[in-house]
Amino acid sequence: MTTVQSPPAPPTAIRPRVVARTGLYAVLAANLAVVTFFFTQAGFASNTLIVLGRLAGLYGALLMAFQLLLVARLPWLDRRIGMDRLTSWHRWTGFGILWTLLTHAVFITFGYAQSSSMDPVNQIVDLAETVEGVLRAVVAFGIILVVGAASARHARRRLAYETWHFIHLYTYVAVVLAFTHQVAVGTTFTASGAATAYWYGVWSVALGSVALGRLVLPLWRNWRHQLRVTAVVPEADNVVSVYMSGRDLDRMPARAGQFFLWRFLTRDRWWQANPFSLSAAPDGRTLRLTAKAAGDGSAALRHVKVGTRVFAEGPYGAFTALHRTRPESVLIAGGVGVTPIRALLEELEGHAVVIYRVATDRDAVLYDELRDLALAKGAELHLVTGPPVPDRLAPDELARLVPDIADRDVFLCGPPPMMNAVLGSLRELDVPKPQIHFERFSLAG
Repeated sequence: MTTVQSPPAPPTAIRPRVVARTGLYAVLAANLAVVTFFFTQAGFASNTLIVLGRLAGLYGALLMAFQLLLVARLPWLDRRIGMDRLTSWHRWTGFGILWTLLTHAVFITFGYAQSSSMDPVNQIVDLAETVEGVLRAVVAFGIILVVGAASARHARRRLAYETWHFIHLYTYVAVVLAFTHQVAVGTTFTASGAATAYWYGVWSVALGSVALGRLVLPLWRNWRHQLRVTAVVPEADNVVSVYMSGRDLDRMPARAGQFFLWRFLTRDRWWQANPFSLSAAPDGRTLRLTAKAAGDGSAALRHVKVGTRVFAEGPYGAFTALHRTRPESVLIAGGVGVTPIRALLEELEGHAVVIYRVATDRDAVLYDELRDLALAKGAELHLVTGPPVPDRLAPDELARLVPDIADRDVFLCGPPPMMNAVLGSLRELDVPKPQIHFERFSLAG
């Protein structure tokens, strides 16, 4: 087998993910400092509990704005960090919001109860009835509790994505209510013109980012590209490829390894969005996805008619060659996880080793394409078949297939149990963490 000569390794001094992550941390830290400064400038109340409660409320408001930024789906952040990690950070930020706002409510209530000699329950009722904006804050906190409960791991696994997403939309109602509460009773908000301008700026940036990333950009791109289905090709009994074309696809900023949220605008499916990766590198003329029938949405793809309009949100994801650190690579796929791997192989330069893990030969979707592509690019291709036990991708097996795996980038995509097992093997083989690239498609509901 002949191999292509490896190009020089890309610059690795500052990786894109590190730049984006450090930037986010710096933005959050700087804003925490500004909020603390304006808080101290506004002066302290005589009651310590009220002071601490107000500060917790300000930090909670800032975290709410930061949380919106994390899920705004801004292309610059998404390409460098990935939707899965941003969504995970969004989830943990949500728990931070819950605790800071709970601290705010408890400390404020008990602080005013100390001053008025009321019990805490009567005190919060009195505040809601007599102080403008407090009732709105109570309603906002109740909404956050409901959304938090629906987002807990146990509940999330039992909800359809569309149901969970509908509940989650009430977060925006909570944000508006919390903001109006802050305007009405926030002493820090009105302490100075600079503080007022700062808080209006924070909320404008946060809400503007959401509007841009989740509304304006998708609408603009779909109006511009006008995607339509051009072919539906069965790849196996339960796997289908959908080909799409449109206008100016050479200007669509999609890369191999990324995915879209696809809506096929039929009468019974227009409301349902499913995340599917591109199964071929974008060529400026067509886009292709390949999906396994794992639910109602993916199973219905086989019956999509040619000419159907498609609304695609994206491209999303950091599972791309942008994050390469080495000139040579290993691509590991499991099952239908081969789709972004096949697209990446088409785009990547340098010598590549492809490992495709399936239960039987019949499960090797797109194998013929993968084999021809590997031959054309001088890549090695290994089809690994068999039951889950014994582990065919254990450390010794990976080391046998790719002796220099620690000196390569590793791109991994497959079912969660398989990915977890391979990640464990890579750790045992001392593959540096920056060289391991994967993405979990947790949006699939």
